Amino acid sequence: MRRVLFGILFALIGASGLALAGIASALVLENQDSFCAACHTEPEVTFFQRASQEKKVDLAAYHTAEKTRCIDCHSGSGLFGRVKGLQQGAHDLLTFLSGNYHKPAITTNPLGDDACIKCHTNVEIRPPTASRTGTGHYHYFLPQWQMEDRAAAQCITCHPSHLVGIERLAFMPQGKVGETCDQCHTALSGKIK
Repeated sequence: MRRVLFGILFALIGASGLALAGIASALVLENQDSFCAACHTEPEVTFFQRASQEKKVDLAAYHTAEKTRCIDCHSGSGLFGRVKGLQQGAHDLLTFLSGNYHKPAITTNPLGDDACIKCHTNVEIRPPTASRTGTGHYHYFLPQWQMEDRAAAQCITCHPSHLVGIERLAFMPQGKVGETCDQCHTALSGKIK
């Protein structure tokens, strides 16, 4: 009986060791953009290749030049966000290995504002005044719109990470931004305090 218990204990310790080694390996590997790109299908491969170009044509490539890794944006803030990112990565890996995945990939976990705000705490969030009507008022009213409507804009609505754009315009797609402005003004018309 002791041999059986010892064998079970040994197996549990071995399995725990393998699990910890796997988690440690995943933590190291997920910090390498090339590891992420190895499994991702189009369009992610194109996004990864853009990052190595000299001229940065999208926001993600611009961030890569600033030493920002895929996982820095594609995980939430803090320990909970990191664990959630690992869970998503494990799910994506199993889906890829099973061969049951879509081409192009379908985003099931889009970036939320927390992915941006964890680094961009310096965003101008000041109310408009008579002398400053256009500067940053969209950042000021965005939280109010988000409380009014679950489908309200997020950071990536105006600053999409992987759409080709112009750096001096913060890679904002011009037609989309105007549409988003109209939606916000309509949603908050008469409700702005």
